[in-house]
Amino acid sequence: MRIFPALSLIVIALVLSACQTAEEIRAADEARCSSYGFRRGTENFANCLMNQDLSRRADQRAFMESNNDFYWGPPFVVGPGYHRYYHHWH
Repeated sequence: MRIFPALSLIVIALVLSACQTAEEIRAADEARCSSYGFRRGTENFANCLMNQDLSRRADQRAFMESNNDFYWGPPFVVGPGYHRYYHHWH
């Protein structure tokens, strides 16, 4: 079965090529803020970069929360007054 190792390498290469480095993300954010008309080195440009980062983080949180059951399974009762949900025992 030589197909499995070759297929695995192809999948790994595709996954790694989809990742962006911090420098690439920063460059894309700077290009976007420049396209909005903000000039590099100004407070408005810095605020635009911050808003880009906050928006990205909010998207990541929303994705994780919407897929919480997929990653961690549904909540379940362990005993009286105890259940597991969002990594916390209550």
